[in-house]
Amino acid sequence: QVQLVESGGDLVQPGGSLGLSCAASTTIFSIFIMAWYRQAPGKQRELVAQITNSRRTNYADSVKGRFTISRDNAKNTVYLQMNSLKPEDTGLYYCNAALGDKTYWGQGTQVTVSS
Repeated sequence: QVQLVESGGDLVQPGGSLGLSCAASTTIFSIFIMAWYRQAPGKQRELVAQITNSRRTNYADSVKGRFTISRDNAKNTVYLQMNSLKPEDTGLYYCNAALGDKTYWGQGTQVTVSS
């Protein structure tokens, strides 16, 4: 069982920046893909960014060029750096880990972009 805990969510003004962290309860060296998802009220959860253990990355078109996902295997942590934030970035952000045939989710951290 892999426990994931997100942190860093906050209220931020449009154009601002925010960094999210996802701490795993075990080593993530063997976890092939880690990702960030988000969900706004009344909407489906969507993939924001993902990163493989070889550090290949993939981003949703809506965040490409503004967000950066990274992983520090030694610290068992995945990060999401968010720049040039927009109101439509508002949502509950979830950390996700894929390990074998299992998928793990964190509890989520709230990001609100508003003036």
